[in-house]
Amino acid sequence: MVVAVYEAEKSLQLDSCVAVDEATLSPPSSARQTYPDFPDFDSSSAKVWIYPTNYPIRNYQLKISEAALFQNTLVCLPTGLGKTFIAAVVMYNFYRWYPSGKIVFMAPTKPLVAQQIEACYKVMGIPQTHMAELTGSTAAKQRQEVWKSKRVFFLTPQVMVNDLSRDTCPAKQVKCVVIDEAHKALGNHAYCQVIRQLCSQTLQFRVLALSATPGGDTKSVQSVISNLLISHIELRSEESLDIQAHSHQRSVDKVIVPLGETLSAYQARYLEHQRRASLAAQTPLLLVTTDEYCTYSYDNMQCDGHRTDL
Repeated sequence: MVVAVYEAEKSLQLDSCVAVDEATLSPPSSARQTYPDFPDFDSSSAKVWIYPTNYPIRNYQLKISEAALFQNTLVCLPTGLGKTFIAAVVMYNFYRWYPSGKIVFMAPTKPLVAQQIEACYKVMGIPQTHMAELTGSTAAKQRQEVWKSKRVFFLTPQVMVNDLSRDTCPAKQVKCVVIDEAHKALGNHAYCQVIRQLCSQTLQFRVLALSATPGGDTKSVQSVISNLLISHIELRSEESLDIQAHSHQRSVDKVIVPLGETLSAYQARYLEHQRRASLAAQTPLLLVTTDEYCTYSYDNMQCDGHRTDL
């Protein structure tokens, strides 16, 4: 994959008579036209965007990738249909367009973070020497050095919040933020804090949000859209025409497994406990006798202040 991407860039650069630095996959600084409103933007690289052709081309991935380059996009795809692939394409192009920019991929858990590093490398071949995984166990001083020396970061949102708060992360250099499991961006979640802190220092960054299930209701979805500054939505379901050829039908077999004697005994004890708790929580009843009214409570078995047998 590294060779495929490099050759694509090499041919593009030769057309404009500019040499390619193979080590960094970026054009030399002398070839860049600068734009004051877009610091560190490399206009020569931005004339094109790279999409891998050594993977089967799926039209929906191609269209979504292109849209996500130019708009803050929420991508809603069923599991297994290539959200990480799209993220890798977008990240790589911003990596090219901003030779000194920082690219951030956030996932809610450490295992997901580690998983995405390998996936992004395999798809687009960003040099591993330019990538880093940051965790809370990494010393703050060490993280500061990593932010200075690396360009593509994989981390949890909590770590990102901490580094932004301490000015360890150079917020103004962040050019692309990818958010996995974006449906979690509700209320004061760390995802929301990251976007707010970035916005307090710069507005020149792209947001790509990924989720298989964007929300349980319209209000939740709208909250995610607002919190992550989303301006465009790419939504596909398993019934969408452009993904049906790539989705697989699931065969579900129902298997009933008996509990066995031990588990059945625990089940009976649990149900009995629940029954007693339910009775104890009931409102006291008013019982009528032949000569007086009495109040009966299940928990103390008293009638008119005297214990009674019922």
